[in-house]
Amino acid sequence: MATSTKYDLVVIGGGPAGYAAAIRAGQLGKKVACVEQERPGGTCLNWGCIPSKALLKSAELFNKMSHCEDFGLSVSGLSYDFNKVIQRSRGVSDTMAKGIEFLFKKNKVEYVRGVGQINVAGIVEVSDGPDAGTVLTAEKILIATGCKPRTLPDLEVDGQRIMTSRQALEMKEQPKSIVIMGAGAIGAEFAYFLNAFGTKVTLVEMQDQLLPVEDHEVAAVVAKEFNKQGIDCRTSTAVENIKVSKNSVQLDLVKSGKTESVEVDSVLIAIGVVANTEGLFSSRMKLVEERGYVQVDADYQSSVKGVYAAGDIIGPPWLAHVATYEAIQAVQGMFGHGAAKQVTDFPGCTYCLPQVASIGQTERQLKDAGIAYKVGKFPFMASGKAVASGAPEGFVKLLVDEKYGEILGAHIVGGDATEMIAEYCLGKKLEVTAEEIHNTIHAHPTLAEATMEAAAAVFGEAIHI
Repeated sequence: MATSTKYDLVVIGGGPAGYAAAIRAGQLGKKVACVEQERPGGTCLNWGCIPSKALLKSAELFNKMSHCEDFGLSVSGLSYDFNKVIQRSRGVSDTMAKGIEFLFKKNKVEYVRGVGQINVAGIVEVSDGPDAGTVLTAEKILIATGCKPRTLPDLEVDGQRIMTSRQALEMKEQPKSIVIMGAGAIGAEFAYFLNAFGTKVTLVEMQDQLLPVEDHEVAAVVAKEFNKQGIDCRTSTAVENIKVSKNSVQLDLVKSGKTESVEVDSVLIAIGVVANTEGLFSSRMKLVEERGYVQVDADYQSSVKGVYAAGDIIGPPWLAHVATYEAIQAVQGMFGHGAAKQVTDFPGCTYCLPQVASIGQTERQLKDAGIAYKVGKFPFMASGKAVASGAPEGFVKLLVDEKYGEILGAHIVGGDATEMIAEYCLGKKLEVTAEEIHNTIHAHPTLAEATMEAAAAVFGEAIHI
């Protein structure tokens, strides 16, 4: 690649924010390059969302086959190959990464392999990769380097005894026992996956519920089902005194002043993320940051003119779909295709079993804010499709404004919750009322009927409860 090539836009980072920004700029006819140190797709596609869902699908299928007698079926000699399960997930990531490379070519995006560093506004130097030594000049630069897993000080991540989600996605052997620190989406998903294949899982959360950002009733359902599955769930609990030996990890679980010492094969750290800014800026570049995250204005422009940022690198929520939205908005704004929009509403999804999906505020948040609201709730055990599918656990919960009936929050826990939330997302975007959802005919029998019935329940008019 030629040195000192001039571009309209250089994107640093090829994850959901970076590749979406580069492709959108290409669609707008701009000359654009995307610098990525590994391969297109970033953490989400290579080390997060996509490979983890492949693992969870294997766990779900194995779990269903293990209980196939419930459906009048029988299987003998059911077994699994853990390495093949892992390799399948890696193969899915490989396929999707190649798809992003194709989209780059289709939209005339130059894919630059290496680590990008901004020396001064308008100049990106590439190092540590096949295209090291390349200098890219651009009218605009978009930072989309995302985040990386948060680790604990003085505790080496070795990929066997101590892991983050990244190492867990390519485990060479299945641990017989594991403590998972953090019961957010990542911790809950790995707990379900490993438990489904027989690992003794202890899921530890410092806050008072699993999935701390979710509605308390939703979290209670997940805790109940996890316990039924054999996952040892510990809330309001801290992990202390971690000691790693050759063959195991010793640690203390501390709750309400009481300490329990345990020994496990491995520990998975899932306690959040930190901004990935290492090596991103030269000593001459000073951007305003807060807690390590790049601060931007309403147009996603940083404190340095011509340098923009989007996605996880600008702070929470750390979600791939939010990152993509922000990046596309930033590109459209910077090139005059409408004012850049900020994220207001977004769905959050957790892909364990039962699945969890939500948008908007929880009951606790509404109460704390003093907002008057109504609740409509419909259990899946009253859904013919859910019962026929063998998944009666959970419910749909709709929170609406008391005066106008507009959606304030929606929370689903149960089968296919992550697919069902889209209806409420669209409804919230269009300021749809509970009455309008109630009066919209939903096909029967479907799980989606539960969204209609929950809306009807707001008025005490649900038919099947």
